[in-house]
This record gives sequence, C-alpha cells and structure tokens, in this order.
Amino acid sequence: MTAKRIDLNVDLGEGFPHDAELLAYATSVNVACGWHAGDPLTMRRVTSEAIRRGVAIGAHPSFPDRENFGRTAMILPPEEVYAGVQYQVGAHAAVVAGLSGRVTHVKPHGALYNQAEEDSDLARAIVHAIRDLDPGLAVFGLAGGQLVRIAREEGLVAIDEGFADRAYTPVGKLVPRSEPNAVLDSDDEACRQAINMACDGRVRACDGNWIEVKPQTLCLHGDGAHAVEFARMIRAALAETDVAVASAVC
Repeated sequence: MTAKRIDLNVDLGEGFPHDAELLAYATSVNVACGWHAGDPLTMRRVTSEAIRRGVAIGAHPSFPDRENFGRTAMILPPEEVYAGVQYQVGAHAAVVAGLSGRVTHVKPHGALYNQAEEDSDLARAIVHAIRDLDPGLAVFGLAGGQLVRIAREEGLVAIDEGFADRAYTPVGKLVPRSEPNAVLDSDDEACRQAINMACDGRVRACDGNWIEVKPQTLCLHGDGAHAVEFARMIRAALAETDVAVASAVC
C-alpha cells in the first residue's frame, strides 16, 4: 500500500466539553462562528489553543439556526447568504487576528454545507462571499462535489473532504441525517472507511457498491459521545497504514 498524506479536520467551539482533547489529534479545525453554536469567548479560547498547537484554523459559518444546530434546511436569497457568510467569517477572522493568528480556510456547516451541493446559486453565494473577503482562504467541501468545483472555477483553493463516520449515497453524497444509518455507529467501521478513502480513494456506498471518493481531508465530528476516542482510533489506524497526517492548507 503506497504511503499517502491526509488532513484531519474537526469542528470545534460548538459547546461540547472536549475541544482541547480533540485538538491533540486534528491538523485543521473549523470554529463555530455563533450562528449555529459558539460565541466570541469560545472562539477566542479554541483559536488560542489551536495557535499554540500549530493547528490550521478555519471558520465554520452556518445558516442562522441555533435552535436546530444549523441542520435545518433554509431557503434564503443569495445576497442574504453572501452577507451572512462574510459576517461570520469576518468576525472569526478578527478574533484570530487579535491573537496574532491567521485564518486559512472556510468550511460551511450543516444544512448550509449540504444544500450547497444541490443549489448552485447558494454555492456561488458562499464562494463569492469568501473570495471577496479574502481570496487567500481555501474552501472545504464535499469531495468531488459542487462547492469545491465552483470554488476552483472562481480561482480559490478548494479542499476535498471525506467523512469517516457518515454513510454515502451511490452518487457520492452524504446520506441525510434524517434517514436510517446515516451515521456509522461502529468505530471500527468508520476507521475502515477512513483507511479506504485515504489509501484507495474509494468508499462503500449505502447500496453496497464501491464508489470513488478521494479526499484531501477527513472530518472528525466533535459532537459525538465518543469523539475523542474515535479521533484517537483514526489517528492510530492511519499511522498503522503509513498514511501521514498533516494540514492540507499550510
């Protein structure tokens, strides 16, 4: 098996108690900007620790939906999405700058992320907001998907993302959380999926067939009951298969 390299990103600042522990296993972090979770003080605390550990720092903007953790579909005008993404990323960038750090990337959260794969106008609004704020920011999006394609068309660096603990449809999209078995319950199964993606660029879809998924970064969700143990298992599994773990953006 050929040695390869993968980034491990984790969503932090969302109100769960193990942010600092997860940072020990991540090479990139996506910090909640207040609309689905988080607040200025939490952003500052998470960012400060990420800087101390040398972890790449990203913004994690969402729809304005704290009540549902940003996971409810919303139909908003593109100009409203544009303004909202800039507002959140700009606020986070100010916090990071105040700590003498640098924001490297943006990863939309939840429904905003998933809807960008279905709605090209929404995806372009997100990309334009990031480009017009800072064209040096990279965009994290679903591997092989619409968001990363549009980001590249607009001249931005785009990072293809895979999910170790999420089920995939036969066309390479994530199975909606509203459907059964959308999240893999077995840590062992999730580790195998991570290795398959990192080493072989493929994943077994929900219909049992293999599909091509070639991520540059893998998401480690920070909101599960076993988030830290899962992150530890993924790092160990990657090390055992000679996959180097390093940031995709710095």
